[in-house]
Amino acid sequence: MAALVACEPGGLSTMSVAYTTDQAATAEIQRRDVHVRWLTCTAQYKDREKTESIASVDCKGETSDGRDITVQGQVTRAVDGSCVRGDLTATVGRKQLFRVSGLGDCGSATPSPVKPSGSGRPGARPTVTVTVTVTETVRGNGAGGGAGK
Repeated sequence: MAALVACEPGGLSTMSVAYTTDQAATAEIQRRDVHVRWLTCTAQYKDREKTESIASVDCKGETSDGRDITVQGQVTRAVDGSCVRGDLTATVGRKQLFRVSGLGDCGSATPSPVKPSGSGRPGARPTVTVTVTVTETVRGNGAGGGAGK
């Protein structure tokens, strides 16, 4: 599994917010006994002019039994790779699984205000919206058939 580190002065990038939300949401969904086949998240900043901003997050995925997963909401604070804070709602199959004010473990560090990279710098260029996808391969026990069986 790969890890990302936020090194951008002035705030976390949309990629960092999307990645952290993906990781924390997947862990929380699976903690509630729902197996996540895949989940992908995007994030974008609503207002790049403010020094502190809100990142809008939209995640889509699927469970191992084919049900749709969505995680949507606003992220106001984050620790890259560890936790996000804000207002997030997860739905699995048409049923709300949770609505929380944060995901992940922020106990080891204080979440920083989420703000776009380059905010507060004159002439700063906007960053693009980034999609982060984590794919998990489930290996069978070998009893499922195949060549030579």
